[in-house]
Amino acid sequence: MTALPELKFSDAPVAYADAVAFMEARVAAILDGTAGECVWFLEHPPLYTAGTGAQAHELLDPDRLPVHASGRGGGYTYHGPGQRVVYLMLDLRERGRDLRGFVRQIETWLIATLDGFGLEAAGDAQQIGIWIPRPELGAGRADKIAAIGLRVRRWVSFHGIAFNVEPDLEHFSGIVPCGIADQGITSLAALGRPVSMHDADLALIAAFEEVFGRLNRPNRHGKSQTSS
Repeated sequence: MTALPELKFSDAPVAYADAVAFMEARVAAILDGTAGECVWFLEHPPLYTAGTGAQAHELLDPDRLPVHASGRGGGYTYHGPGQRVVYLMLDLRERGRDLRGFVRQIETWLIATLDGFGLEAAGDAQQIGIWIPRPELGAGRADKIAAIGLRVRRWVSFHGIAFNVEPDLEHFSGIVPCGIADQGITSLAALGRPVSMHDADLALIAAFEEVFGRLNRPNRHGKSQTSS
């Protein structure tokens, strides 16, 4: 039986370069069979990342925060406290070898999480991410609440999602987020759902297991335990 994916948490903010180094090493270990899958929950200190589709003119305030080149897809995005980043080191060789299907599963996971907070959300075939309709702000208006940015190496994924719980949304004004200038960015707090990061994590984990299957969860003493 294949081992359950490890659920990893980092309580202190993780430097971006350190996170990338961990993911690179874990993906290599998954590929050579010396480690299993990993789902990593963390926050970053305030920073911008530039995906493979980022354009220089989309960095509107280059001196505001550190900028890190990233191998994930997409354009510029912001990471910082109050935003839950979840990195997905999953073996798609064992999960159908269907990248589009994998992205749809991620969208389903995030939409189900938001439904638990009473928010109707949707993906978008043209603009990857998860969106909240905002008709009160204008016809066709939707605000992005979660970003999806992935990289896949020999059918093992890394990078993942950024879910806005209560980040400083003003920092998004320093970039054109993911190359999208005609819509907004929002968060649970901005939409009147001021939940703790802990409660957001519980919702994300429960919805993840509904979509992707069970996780090997760490208990408070750092030992592993399967979910019930």
